[in-house]
Amino acid sequence: MALLDQLGGILRQYTEGQSATPPQPEKDLEHVATHGASEDVAHGLATAFRSDQTPSFGEMVSQLFSNSNPSQRAGLLGTLISAGGPALLSKLVSLGGVASELPRDGQPVSPEQAAKVSPETVQEIAAHAEKQDPSIVDRVSQYYSQHPQLIATMGKIAATVALMGIANRMTKR
Repeated sequence: MALLDQLGGILRQYTEGQSATPPQPEKDLEHVATHGASEDVAHGLATAFRSDQTPSFGEMVSQLFSNSNPSQRAGLLGTLISAGGPALLSKLVSLGGVASELPRDGQPVSPEQAAKVSPETVQEIAAHAEKQDPSIVDRVSQYYSQHPQLIATMGKIAATVALMGIANRMTKR
C-alpha cells in the first residue's frame, strides 16, 4: 500500500486538470517506471508516442535508440522488423548499406548489427512500421517500459504526457 500511496502522490501531479507542469517529470517517470507496473508504464509511453503534443513516433523512437546501449538497440530493431514484415524488409534493402546486413530470416538482430544502424534509419524504420502495423506503438512501449533510466531521456513534455497517461489509467481502475 505504501508504494501505491507513493506513486499516487507523484501521479496526482499529472492528472488532466493540472495547470502547471511539475518541475521534474523525467525523474518522476523514471521513479514510476522503476516501481510501477510495466503495463501501466507501457500505456503511458504509448500515450506519449501517439500524442500530438510530442514529436512523431519515429522521432521519439530514434531518440530512444540513440540513448540505448547496443543490446537495447538490437532488441528495438528486432521489435520493429517483426512488425514491419516483408514490406519493411524491402524498404530496408532499398536503403542499402547496413540495412542489407540485418537478418531477414527471423533471426535476432545482434548488438553488433544494431551498432551499424543510424538513428535516422531507425526513424524511417519506425515510421514505416507504424504505417504497416499501428500496434507497433504498443509493442515498442512495452519494450521500453522495461528500461526506466532510458525512458527518462524522452524529454520533459514526453515524460509529462506519459505520466498523465499512467495516472489516467490508474485512476480508471
